[in-house]
Amino acid sequence: MKKDKIKFLFYTLTHPVDGFYEIRHHGKGSIGLSLLTVSFCGIAYCINKRYAGFIVNAADTRNVNSLLYMFTIFVLFFLFCIGNWSVTCLMNGEGRMQDIITATGYALLPIPLLFFPATLLSQIVTADEQMFYYLIINLAILWGALLVILSNMIIHNYTLTKEISTLLLTVAAMLIILFIILLFYSMFRQMAEFIKSIYTELIFRV
Repeated sequence: MKKDKIKFLFYTLTHPVDGFYEIRHHGKGSIGLSLLTVSFCGIAYCINKRYAGFIVNAADTRNVNSLLYMFTIFVLFFLFCIGNWSVTCLMNGEGRMQDIITATGYALLPIPLLFFPATLLSQIVTADEQMFYYLIINLAILWGALLVILSNMIIHNYTLTKEISTLLLTVAAMLIILFIILLFYSMFRQMAEFIKSIYTELIFRV
């Protein structure tokens, strides 16, 4: 059964239309496998930032915070899924939250598949050959982005025009959600500081 799920994950790469249709209408796919794919995306990105050759890597490898990168990738993933679900609920989208999470995670599979060999390639390329490294990296990002767009079109039964407008609104929804989260975080932090100051004042008075 697990082998079938893994085969179906790779099936969406070569047959994305049929694969994402199966996710929405026949319940295929796995949220767990989708989140595992997102984890591999984070791992591939961290390894790339940490171990890519100095010719193509401008980052200071001594200060690469892998946990921060992993956390950021998962936050962006869930912000996209929640934002997309919020927008599509208002725009007659047919996809459920579980469909969005599953399909979006599956659509990101090209990133770890290509980032790992690109990182290995970066160790042996010369300055004149670095175009091959960037070609693989850009191909991974472009392939993943196209699959995300296609997955949303199919699970929500949208046209390309409606899908593009939906994605723009999804980005706006992500920013709004992030703003609200930061606002509540700031409020709770100020409240905690206020309670702490009152407690300190009472302690000194007693």
